[in-house]
Amino acid sequence: MYQLLSKIAKKYFSGSAHKLFRFFFNYSPMYRRSTRKVVRVSPGFWEVDVKIPISYRNRNYAGTIFGGSLFSATDPIYMVQLIQIIGAEYIVWDKSSVVKFKRPANSDVFVEFRFNAEEVEELKKAVAREKELDITKIFEIKNKEYKVVCEIEKLIYVAEKTYYKEKRKRKNNK
Repeated sequence: MYQLLSKIAKKYFSGSAHKLFRFFFNYSPMYRRSTRKVVRVSPGFWEVDVKIPISYRNRNYAGTIFGGSLFSATDPIYMVQLIQIIGAEYIVWDKSSVVKFKRPANSDVFVEFRFNAEEVEELKKAVAREKELDITKIFEIKNKEYKVVCEIEKLIYVAEKTYYKEKRKRKNNK
């Protein structure tokens, strides 16, 4: 369903697809439960900013933001962002995450997700050579004072779609 909405947005709202992405992401049932808000998506999806407000829905026993809420608010962003940037001829999956809590999140917190053109070009060249690869993205969740409350390292799998489909077919035929 989400891929279909993305295709429609790109086809009929090409200049504002990033705005529709923000709207649909914020109202998506699977993401809405994480108590976060996508506050900005740049044209081309190169930058995504997320706010995780502290509320009764995500407070833990100690009165700070539950660690699971911090993670779930950030979990799908890099994967979906990269899919939007590199296009449908690639397969992108989140493989793993390492979460390192640094201090309690006792106020609203913020996250910035970034890709740059050089990084994506290198990624495409590497995938053209290797057919598949894993990339690591590290980001920080910060409070209003810019102090890091959590650091997350994500391992993201990227492959050429035709290679991936052939690999899956071979694996399923064994």
